[in-house]
Amino acid sequence: MRCIDKALALTIYEVTIEIDIELAAEYRSWLAAHVRELLALPGFVSAQVFEVEAEVNDPERVGLVVQYRLRNHEALVRYLADHAPAMRAKADASFLGKYAAKRRVLNPLCEILAKDAES
Repeated sequence: MRCIDKALALTIYEVTIEIDIELAAEYRSWLAAHVRELLALPGFVSAQVFEVEAEVNDPERVGLVVQYRLRNHEALVRYLADHAPAMRAKADASFLGKYAAKRRVLNPLCEILAKDAES
């Protein structure tokens, strides 16, 4: 196990989305463009989009998770202050009342590699 220096580590900004099922295809298309737009901002390194496999399916909603990787925590702070309100407004302009989003920040604490588990 190795500890990670937060100042040097990537920060993960995770957005969990639930979208009404009838808008899921349209939202996925919009989301692809939205993610590319965020990746063009300073500090963003990469993103992964996941579909949630729920224990109990909601027949009226689809779950998605986007994990953005930012160069460091300071890049996230700048994004939240300078760009987040406008980016969130774009989602609301198209999907207000038809989706819900929760956000969280994941800062690395330590890394445990498979070879470490064998010891």
